[in-house]
Amino acid sequence: MKRTAKAHWAGTLKEGSGTLTAPSGILNNTVYSFKTRFGEGVQGTNPEELLAAAHAGCFTMAVSSLLSAKGLNPSALDTEASVSMEGPKIISVHLSITGKVAGISAEDFTAVTKEAEKNCLISKVLNIPITSEAHFTA
Repeated sequence: MKRTAKAHWAGTLKEGSGTLTAPSGILNNTVYSFKTRFGEGVQGTNPEELLAAAHAGCFTMAVSSLLSAKGLNPSALDTEASVSMEGPKIISVHLSITGKVAGISAEDFTAVTKEAEKNCLISKVLNIPITSEAHFTA
């Protein structure tokens, strides 16, 4: 299996802009630029935001998979991924998940999330510190 996306850019780094497109149509000439990457209040996306979305999705699906393997069916899993940068370098990702799962203790839920933190596909390809915290609702 392969997944693809396309990027188009025109202009200088700071004044130019580009678009991102993926076959699914979710990204369809989606605007990105230096201003959407490093500014505030500018409409558009950026690579770090897309990385955060990908990591949040991957991690949440990994938690669901691990819970399913234990015979548990989560009624809700909500994750926020925060990508931290220093200058032009991504230095870490922090994942914060809230889960509503019947039949599991808060401690066991945290153990599942720690396993997913290390083993989701996005975590495995990143060479930066990744941390997580779990919030459990019965």
